[in-house]
Amino acid sequence: MASRILQKVGNGLKQTRNGVQMNGQVILTIRSLSASTNKNREDSWFKSLFVRKVDPRKDAHSQLLAKKEDTNLYKIQFHNVKPECLDAYNKASEEVLPSINADSHYPCELIGTWNTWYGEQDQAVHLWRYRGGYPALTEVMNKLRQNKEFMEYRNERGKMLLSRRNQLLLEFSFWNEPTPRPGPNIYELRSYQLRPGTMIEWGNYWARAIEFRQQNSEAVGGFFSQIGSLYMVHHLWAYKDLQSREDTRNAAWQHEGWDEVVYYTVPLIQHMESRIMIPMKTSPLK
Repeated sequence: MASRILQKVGNGLKQTRNGVQMNGQVILTIRSLSASTNKNREDSWFKSLFVRKVDPRKDAHSQLLAKKEDTNLYKIQFHNVKPECLDAYNKASEEVLPSINADSHYPCELIGTWNTWYGEQDQAVHLWRYRGGYPALTEVMNKLRQNKEFMEYRNERGKMLLSRRNQLLLEFSFWNEPTPRPGPNIYELRSYQLRPGTMIEWGNYWARAIEFRQQNSEAVGGFFSQIGSLYMVHHLWAYKDLQSREDTRNAAWQHEGWDEVVYYTVPLIQHMESRIMIPMKTSPLK
């Protein structure tokens, strides 16, 4: 099947080079590839549909892409709330979660907590950091089971939810660590489900691309999954409002090289989703 498609494409390209014979006259085609760069891109993209070269590696992508100077582990939680319970859910979360964040007894930090504005509705998103990796996560989980206030909150929360899911994440080495920032801001969480085996390729391109997206300090954090949905990437951005988001994203296309990054990363994606989120009152990311 692949060989027949390539043969047809080859014949088409041959006709394009030599012209099309019509009524004894040769009519030269007007359209041609004006730049060798574009031709190389098209050839490379087309060949990638049939042949994929995998370089031998001795390390997991988590070792190659994550920061080496720390052992931070992140957890992102998605809670789909019953519409009639959203206000009660927010109130309960704002009463309990900041107290855990402020207690040095727990080796964890609440990075941000939001409600989805555009995207999946009646949804809450929480992002936690565990300094110390998996041991810190285990320690927090064990201590929370002994926390009466949290267990009561968890039981009441369960009555308000339609569904919930979470993922454990590492942060890309080329992104800044997310830190509290003043507001008001809106946040965009862009989530990408990648084709298996393409995480390193994605990281290599975005290590350059992030340089084009720092003009307005909009880059908050970049993460990739370890447990939960695999080969999942999350990019978190902050904007003043929806118009500034539009202006900032359009400005990226004025930088030489941004178009190339987009061109080569799009084929790596199986599915993508964008959420526009509003911080809750007690979120460290305002």
